[in-house]
Amino acid sequence: MPPRPFLEWLANTPFSEYLRGSLWTYPIVETVHVLTLCLFLGFTMLLDLRLLGIALRQTAASEVTRRLEPWIALGFASMLLSGGLLFASDPVRLSSSVFLRIKLGLLVLAGLDVWLYHVTVYRSVAEWDTKRTTPRGAKAIAIGSLTLWAGIVAMGRAIAYSLPD
Repeated sequence: MPPRPFLEWLANTPFSEYLRGSLWTYPIVETVHVLTLCLFLGFTMLLDLRLLGIALRQTAASEVTRRLEPWIALGFASMLLSGGLLFASDPVRLSSSVFLRIKLGLLVLAGLDVWLYHVTVYRSVAEWDTKRTTPRGAKAIAIGSLTLWAGIVAMGRAIAYSLPD
């Protein structure tokens, strides 16, 4: 977490005060966050299910990845931006949440999971691309992704319900 003086400065900016005090802005940003989470998770889960051999088995893994990655990236970027705005609305209070810290840690691990997919299993996609079964490494990465994102969503909900008034 950033140092407390920075969080206090951010909390006292007109932008943060506006987010916190507006009748409509915060709920709109929160709605955008949830909707982009759905966009991101829907396509991420579809890719993970392809890697597990559960969905889209007749479509090459490289094709599924190529088609879904732009939507996954758009959903992630939008989710990150809206999440940052939610944090900026009350940074001092939110930074005290253990659930936020866990969520951020899980986000880092999810990023490592994506990186691992691209630098390991996906590099050899030509060898297993059209086969009905994927390598164990791809399945492990998909299970890791699904598990991490379930944890991230759970921590996000825990943040909302655990903050003091």
